[in-house]
Amino acid sequence: MKSFRAACALILALPAIACQAGQTPPAMSPSGLALAPLSISTAAGKTHKFTVEVARSEEQQERGLMFRSELAPDAGMIFPMKPPRPASFWMRNTIIPLDMIFIRPDGTIARIAAQTVPYSLTPVDSGEPVSAVLEIAGGRSAELGIAEGDKVDWKD
Repeated sequence: MKSFRAACALILALPAIACQAGQTPPAMSPSGLALAPLSISTAAGKTHKFTVEVARSEEQQERGLMFRSELAPDAGMIFPMKPPRPASFWMRNTIIPLDMIFIRPDGTIARIAAQTVPYSLTPVDSGEPVSAVLEIAGGRSAELGIAEGDKVDWKD
């Protein structure tokens, strides 16, 4: 019984120990996905910061932002592609319009599919091999002046 209590105490103390060591426990979204900071630097010299959910597994990537009724202006979801490859997405069961930002291995934006149509089964293609796809609220790219060739920075 003592060892069980000791194990429970250790498990409960781990987050505090990590914070004392200067490490932050990984942040999780309400959907259970890891959260990561992401920034986009435009040709005009502006930097826009987002907090994105990271869809790593095949199951997470298949679900994506389906069934979501809203997406905060500084939020999104990133889909890492390892190794880089041509990507194709659709909007099945996606309630809100999205901007799909296709990111090259060097971090530059290859293509932006703006204001994708909710519930559409029409494929939205990257046009070239990409290392990630970022989805943000529909219209945000234009609103922020984000364009092809701009630089996306995030830690995978």
